[in-house]
Amino acid sequence: MPQATLARKNLDKRFADLARVEMTRPSKGWIRAIRDALGISATQFARRLGVKQPRISALEKAEISGAVSIQTLRAAAEALGCKFVYAILPETSLEDLVRVQAAKRAEQELRRIHHTMTLENQSLNSSDIADERQRLINELLNGSMRRLWEDP
Repeated sequence: MPQATLARKNLDKRFADLARVEMTRPSKGWIRAIRDALGISATQFARRLGVKQPRISALEKAEISGAVSIQTLRAAAEALGCKFVYAILPETSLEDLVRVQAAKRAEQELRRIHHTMTLENQSLNSSDIADERQRLINELLNGSMRRLWEDP
């Protein structure tokens, strides 16, 4: 089994657990929500983080706007006695994403082939088209993953 396939399967297993977790950011952001829940003032938090108190307000605003760095979030989490977790979760499994992309690429190639053959008065029937579509999908899935994502 190719390394990319094993990597997708491994990540899909890890994502399965995370996909069940619904994490909607609180309206004031995670930092402020946790700080408030712990009863830590902005001044106390600034001291724990090693910054001046006005930086805390800026940090909390940056989190809400999405302009805060991962490094800063990690430091803030540690200062709050928390663990920072970062993930990019696919909408579906990685395997499904690859299969959908292979089907798209196969369809693009099939349209080109079918058009050329029609011009040469050798158009394919629906059964031949279906067979060729599946052959192209299999070829893409078993070939280089880079080819799969190249622009046509």
